[in-house]
Amino acid sequence: MITCIAEVSSLRSALRKLPRPLALVPTMGALHEGHLQLMRTAREKVGPEGTVAASIFVNPIQFDRAEDLESYPQPLAEDLELCEKEGVNLAFTPEVGDLYAPDRSVLVTESLLARNLCGATRPGHFDGVLTVVLKLFNIFQPDVAVFGKKDFQQLALIRRMVRDLDVPVEIHGHPTVRETDGLAMSSRNRKLTSDHRADAPRIRRALIAARDLAATGEQSPTVYLDAARHHLCKEAPSGFHIDYLELVDHMTLQPLSKVTSPATLATACFYGEIRLIDHVTIRP
Repeated sequence: MITCIAEVSSLRSALRKLPRPLALVPTMGALHEGHLQLMRTAREKVGPEGTVAASIFVNPIQFDRAEDLESYPQPLAEDLELCEKEGVNLAFTPEVGDLYAPDRSVLVTESLLARNLCGATRPGHFDGVLTVVLKLFNIFQPDVAVFGKKDFQQLALIRRMVRDLDVPVEIHGHPTVRETDGLAMSSRNRKLTSDHRADAPRIRRALIAARDLAATGEQSPTVYLDAARHHLCKEAPSGFHIDYLELVDHMTLQPLSKVTSPATLATACFYGEIRLIDHVTIRP
């Protein structure tokens, strides 16, 4: 049976009694099949005798829009039921006051990989992400932590934080999990209108159409970006607009002048107030 704990002191006491190795799956709840696959991977990492822990916490300091935070789904009872079905041993469900002091004044900031993509269009977002992830690492002291590759920039920043700050945890990235129509699974998908949900797979199709130009030997970032933008915007429904569309180096996440090594074509798009992200890898 899953153990559910909200207070940090109680959690630390419980962790001392749990078998190692320990795998952590940080989430903001509103769990879907993508999260469940992360939990299954965590179990594979630690084996049947190890411990799988999940955190369920809607982290307020990573939201750049108040309305997004206010409307974020929080079906905690359903989430805990799903965790238990997946064999999660421990769920951490803190309140904001359990993790953040009222006069908190320390943030974790990354200064290179966060310059572009979501880092440019969501000011402060990754400061919030890295801060809460480091806090969770300090509290749990996991042997391994599992994250989804859909949030590839987030994953890159967490890897960089772990490397630069010598955090003793293995970071495992799980491939993006998709709906049958290709849309990347996201807790925000459930907030789309029926018309927008039916249209949303255009994001994946547009990125693939641009990616396929690599077969021609194309090396111009502009050509890839123009192709993706064309497919994104062609006959798009009312309420759709592009937040960003960028082509960056696969490792450094910096803009490219020429595509001669693996690159990432990434976009964030809005359907009304709902923001969706996706990316593909271009291998010239």
